[in-house]
Amino acid sequence: MMPVFAIASWATAVQGSALGPAGSQSCPIAVNLFLARFGPAHLSAARSYVHAPLGQPSPLGRIGVISDTHGLLRPEALEALEGVDRILHAGDIGNPDHLGALARIAPVMAIRGNIDRGDWAEALPDTATVTIEGLRIHMIHDRNALKADPQAEGWDVVISGHSHKPGIEDTGGTLWLNPGAAGPRRFRLPITLAFLWAEAGRPRAMIHPLPV
Repeated sequence: MMPVFAIASWATAVQGSALGPAGSQSCPIAVNLFLARFGPAHLSAARSYVHAPLGQPSPLGRIGVISDTHGLLRPEALEALEGVDRILHAGDIGNPDHLGALARIAPVMAIRGNIDRGDWAEALPDTATVTIEGLRIHMIHDRNALKADPQAEGWDVVISGHSHKPGIEDTGGTLWLNPGAAGPRRFRLPITLAFLWAEAGRPRAMIHPLPV
């Protein structure tokens, strides 16, 4: 049985749409989800660190970026995301209930990863391009599958997952962000997510290790 949540207008990838506040109907690709059956645990979040000298996060307009939960949405991840304004999931969700749990914190946008199967996953796009806080953000699960030129497309940020390797690169005016994997540990890689925000009109990002 499909879990109790509703997805609005996910079948079509939308170009240049701005997300509205929680509960807003202004965004055609906003995900409207019912409250999840469980809430975030109150655990101490790990100290954040920046992979590159990209500044400090703004208290306003911060975006939580998570990927590769693979059916395991850790309470540490939920705790770390408390207080963000938006959440982007870059695929390999593994369990649709995760979207409901994340939506209790902030409006959620998600794309489908290679392990995501079933009706709920088919309702998610493979890629999405949106504008948040003035930043044009493109989401694709596997960076290697990207065929377009980010500069030609006018993308400020490209978010991907899949590799489980967290990283931030600023190349040719485009910020490439992989938040790493927040689910099961693989390949002895760290368990991480990321934060994204705009500063003086430019994207800034931070990798956040989870205390697991």
